Amino acid sequence: MHAPDELIGKLLKAWHFLYRRGFIEGFGHLSARIPDSDLFLLARHSLGPRAVAEDFLVVDLRGRKVAGTGDLPGEFPIHLEILRARPDIGSVVHYHGLHSTAFTTSEHALRPIHLMGTLFHDGIPVYDDPRLVTNADRGMALARTLGPHRAVLLRAHGAAVTGATVEECVGGTFLFEENARRAHAAACMGKPLWIEEKLAADAGSELLRNRGPFRRVWALVESEHEIGASNIRAD
Repeated sequence: MHAPDELIGKLLKAWHFLYRRGFIEGFGHLSARIPDSDLFLLARHSLGPRAVAEDFLVVDLRGRKVAGTGDLPGEFPIHLEILRARPDIGSVVHYHGLHSTAFTTSEHALRPIHLMGTLFHDGIPVYDDPRLVTNADRGMALARTLGPHRAVLLRAHGAAVTGATVEECVGGTFLFEENARRAHAAACMGKPLWIEEKLAADAGSELLRNRGPFRRVWALVESEHEIGASNIRAD
C-alpha cells in the first residue's frame, strides 16, 4: 500500500514541529487516516527527531501493520480505537504534556481559560486509568471516555488530541497545551478565573467556524519547516 505523498509530507512537517517544541520527545506519537480506505499512518516505535517518510507505518483498522519498517508503538491502541470509534476523526496526537497532565493530578479540572482554549468548550474528559494503553480493552475505554469531544486527558499520563485533518489535530494540540499552560500559571497565582460556560461555547463555536486558529498554527508549522530546510541546504 502506497500512502499519499501529500499526507506523509504533512505528517513529517507535523512530527518535526511537535518534536522541536517538546510535545513528543521520543514518547508520543502521531497518526492520520488514509482517505477512502480502512488504513491509517502511524509513527513507528521510538521515532526520534530525524523522521523520514519510511518511519510512518501503514496500519489497518484491525491493528495489523500492512507496510513500513519498524515496530508499532506500544500504545497504538490509542490511535486504533479512537479512529475506529470516530469516523469523523482524521488524525490523533498522543503526548505527555506537563501542564495539561498536571490538571489530572490536582484539585482543578482543566477548562477554557484563554480564548484559544474555548476550542474545547464542550468539555475535556479524563480517562482515570494511568496505565499505558497497550491493549484493545484500554483503547476502547479511552475512546469511550473521549466520546464526542476533541481531546481527552489520561490521568497521571498525558493527553490525546484529535482533529478532522492533520492540520486541525496539530493546531488543536498546540492550543490545548497553551490553554493548559496559562491555566497552570493562573492556578499558581490563586483561584483560576475560567471563562464562563456560555461565553466559552459562543467564542469556541466562532473559532471553529472560521478555522483561523488551525490555519495560523499550520502556517507556523510550514514556516518552521522552510527554515529547517534552508538550514539543511546551507550546511
